[in-house]
Amino acid sequence: MTPSRPYIMRALYEWIVDNGCTPYLLVDASIRGVEVPRQYVKDGQIVLNISPSAVIDLNIANDLVYFNGRFGGVPTDIRVPVNAVVGIYARENGQGMVFEAEEGPNGPDDDPDLPPDNGPDKPEGRPSLKIVK
Repeated sequence: MTPSRPYIMRALYEWIVDNGCTPYLLVDASIRGVEVPRQYVKDGQIVLNISPSAVIDLNIANDLVYFNGRFGGVPTDIRVPVNAVVGIYARENGQGMVFEAEEGPNGPDDDPDLPPDNGPDKPEGRPSLKIVK
């Protein structure tokens, strides 16, 4: 199956804009393929305003987010692989979604020298749910 992240991103973008808010994209700038102005990267991340009034030709494709935006008054082409998107949220109220880190090609745990991690051992007994706030 194709990853759900780009579909969720498109839906959240539309929802944020329809509610009159400003969509922000939080990006892990250390992921291979991220093309953003490096002088605006802080602690390995960059926040991008992707509102219709701030960007030109926004495209949230299944593998890549790309658009043209202005940084310091200079038009700049931005390219962000979908797996580098940490979250999308509304500036005004913080509502949106943070995504889990992906593993695999260009993801944070993509180290060819390490054996694949098959996850934790399956717990014994009854399944349980944990409340996360």
